[in-house]
Amino acid sequence: MRQYAITMGIRTACFILMFVIQPLGWWTWVLGIAAAVLPYIAVVFANAGDDSVPTAVESPRIGIEAPHAAEEQRPETTSPQVITLAETPARPAEPRS
Repeated sequence: MRQYAITMGIRTACFILMFVIQPLGWWTWVLGIAAAVLPYIAVVFANAGDDSVPTAVESPRIGIEAPHAAEEQRPETTSPQVITLAETPARPAEPRS
């Protein structure tokens, strides 16, 4: 964030100096190009910074165990749970005339 603010401060200075420096010449073009390009550079550098939170790769296989052979042969004794949703209108329908 600090680097972004510094870069945008330099851009603001370039933009102001572009109009203040007289006579108009090649400096005007350099300052104008810098004022136009610096926002892109500031955003790229701000997004390319180091992450402050280290991340680790998690394996999707952690915690998955193969079922034991004895459990596979046992028949299912419980019935599966079924969830039923029913939609009802928030207010009853008004009679039509």
